[in-house]
Amino acid sequence: MNIEMLNLLDRFYALLWPMLRISAFLAFSSIFSIRAVNLRIRISIGLVLTIFLSMQLEVPRIDPVTAEGIKEIFNQLFIGFAMAMIMQLATAAIVLAGQAVSGSMGLSMATMVDPTMGSVPVMSQFFNILGTLVFLSIGGHLIVFGLLLESFTLFPIGKVLMTQDLLGKMTAWGAMMFVAALLISLPVVITLLFVNIGVGFITRAAPSLNIFSVGLPAILLSGFVVMWLAIPSMVNRMSWWWVQTFGQMRGMLLGG
Repeated sequence: MNIEMLNLLDRFYALLWPMLRISAFLAFSSIFSIRAVNLRIRISIGLVLTIFLSMQLEVPRIDPVTAEGIKEIFNQLFIGFAMAMIMQLATAAIVLAGQAVSGSMGLSMATMVDPTMGSVPVMSQFFNILGTLVFLSIGGHLIVFGLLLESFTLFPIGKVLMTQDLLGKMTAWGAMMFVAALLISLPVVITLLFVNIGVGFITRAAPSLNIFSVGLPAILLSGFVVMWLAIPSMVNRMSWWWVQTFGQMRGMLLGG
């Protein structure tokens, strides 16, 4: 009877600790926490990954109700949350690029309610969808799952804690978010800046041409044309940004 109970506890611990890290990542990750990926799908993904890992890992027997177990619970949740936060900042950069384009096109007041980002301009919603499609097209979901599984090798359960310079790395990655947003939106923003300057010269030379009757339609039309022409460039920049995100996640795992 005791042997059966010990075997049952071993199976329980083999599932508990990986599930905590995986669940934290799936709950806070920007791609997998959207409403389109409902709770059943997230639970199914978490269970499949957990069962797969339980057959590959040697999980130590740590009682979750002890002080060591409580510390390990927070450690596993924190590792999953830190990896998810990197993806949250990557998505925020794409949304921020959409906000810059919306402001240049005069669409700042045209907003939509995003379940993850709240009230965002319509161009931010478009950029968010485009960024998600780029993420899936380059196999980002497979890369992220691979990094998540690799984290159990680099940060074994019950043995290694993340070092304290993680906060500095996350802050630096947050600063990189603004650089990426600028690079993604730069072609459209610069072009529309020259369009706005041209409209300003026209309204100055001919005051009868009201900016609301001529300028706003011209800016909107120019914005949509430039967006159509710049989509290939933006897709390439988003691909580059996702690759940088994967590199940052791996660097966090390697450097702690």
